[in-house]
Formats: sequence, structure tokens, C-alpha cells
Amino acid sequence: MHLLLSAAFVLCWSSGFIGAKLGAESASAVTILMWRFLPLAVVLVAVAAFSRTSWRGLSVRDGARQAVIGALSQSGYLLTVYSAIRLGVSSGTTALIDGVQPLVAGALAGPLLRQYVSRRQWLGLCLGVSGVALVTLADAAAGTGAAWWAYLIPFLGMFSLVAATFLESRSRVRVAPMVSMTVHCATSAVVFTALAVGTGGAKPPAGTSFWVAITWLVVLSTFGGYGLYWLILRRSGVTEVNTLMFLMAPVTAVWGALAFGEPFGPQTALGLAVGLAAVVVVHRGNASRAPRPARH
Repeated sequence: MHLLLSAAFVLCWSSGFIGAKLGAESASAVTILMWRFLPLAVVLVAVAAFSRTSWRGLSVRDGARQAVIGALSQSGYLLTVYSAIRLGVSSGTTALIDGVQPLVAGALAGPLLRQYVSRRQWLGLCLGVSGVALVTLADAAAGTGAAWWAYLIPFLGMFSLVAATFLESRSRVRVAPMVSMTVHCATSAVVFTALAVGTGGAKPPAGTSFWVAITWLVVLSTFGGYGLYWLILRRSGVTEVNTLMFLMAPVTAVWGALAFGEPFGPQTALGLAVGLAAVVVVHRGNASRAPRPARH
């Protein structure tokens, strides 16, 4: 089950970069994000009105904390990703820049959460960064026509997601996944609707390709990728879930090459292999530290 959840998470999270690329062909970032979250938030809030049991015990402070987590992990993260792709940064390169996140999270897990990283896990983290670097250099050499400063934008999103991850991990109150999803999506709907109305981008395009991209993003990226992210985070911890993030870059690079003809050569393939090795190393490190069942 853990292997299936991990594989589904990697595919669904990577689908977000592909969906952003699909939507970027017909609308601005705030327009896509507004229509991705506004209908979804309405449905989730309506469902929450009929299932009040899961909301019992949730204080105003807990709700506000979840709103901040949603603003960081959805609004801040997604706005930077979509904006970078809209400015010409390839989906693979955007995912590669976000691949730095596991190293940052791993370095901060000890002092902030007291979840200290073992030597084997550090080896896996370093391998993952090496794989990301290989694919990043390959994409940069191919050239996309984007301005140099556009490549800095995904770094802001990466730090935004890291901050949300640690804020959630330090919380002493466990909020039901459906509750947190509702608060996060409602927060993002408010943020992106305000941005779209303020910039004159609230009206959706008339073409069907826009709504295909929206459906893709809601089903695969939000419910699949975003939901599985928090589920695996609670089941396995910060280090393991962020190690899986190493796979987003090479998987998105392969997907982008097949879907949009983005460059994929031997160096990209080597980076994929190194990223897979990193995940294996970290998972074996977790398995070796797990307590053995008592013998009867």
C-alpha cells in the first residue's frame, strides 16, 4: 500500500506541471488558478455543511493555522509555478528547480522538528540533488527562450511549500484531511479570485482546452497530488515525503518530452536513474530504523 501511495503521489503531483503547461496556452496564471479553486471550494464547503462531525473540536486558531498553510502550500506555491511556466520556463525545468526542496527540508528537519536525518538518508538526499542538477543542466543547455529571472520564480514557490510543510508538522492538533483540504481550497479560491478580479483576468476563455486543463488539475493535481502529499507526510514524515519529490523532476521531464516535445537526452535519463537511486537509499534507511515486531 505504501508503494502504491508513493507511486500515485509522484504521478499525480507531476501532473500539475503538465496541467499548468496545458492551461498556459489559453489563459493567464491567475485565471487558471481562480477557476481551478473557485468551483472546487464551493463543492467542498457544501459537503462540509452536511458533514459537521469532522469539524467538531476545530478551534478558530486551528482554522486560521490551516488557512495559512493553504496560502503557503497552494496559493504561494502554485502561483509561482504557473507564472514561471507562463513566462516560458519548461514544465520539466520548473519541476527541477522545485527538486531542491528535499535538501532544504532535510537540513531543517533536525533543528525545527527534531526528526534528525541519518547518514544513509543524507546520502540519498545528496544523490537526489545530483540527479536534479544533471537534468537541470541538460534543460538549461537546450534553452527555452525564457528570461533569466524567470528561473528564480519557482524558488519562491519551493520555499513557500517548505514553510507550509514545517508549519503543519509542528502542529499539535491533527485535522481531518477533508477539513484541511476544504480550508486550503477555500483560502486559495479567495486569494486567486481577488487577484483575477483585480487584474481583469476573471473571465475564462471560450475554448474547450481551458476546461480540459481545469478538470485535469482538479482531479489529478488537487485531489490526487495535494491530498496524497499530506497523507504520506502524516504516515511517513518530512524526510520521506520530500525524498519522493526528487522523482518529480525526472518524471515531469519525461512526461513533458512525450506531451510537448521538451528536450530529453542521455543526461536527463542519467538524472532520472540517480533520482531513483536516491529514493531507494532513503527508503532502505527508514526500513533499517523501523522497530522489528516482537516474537511470540
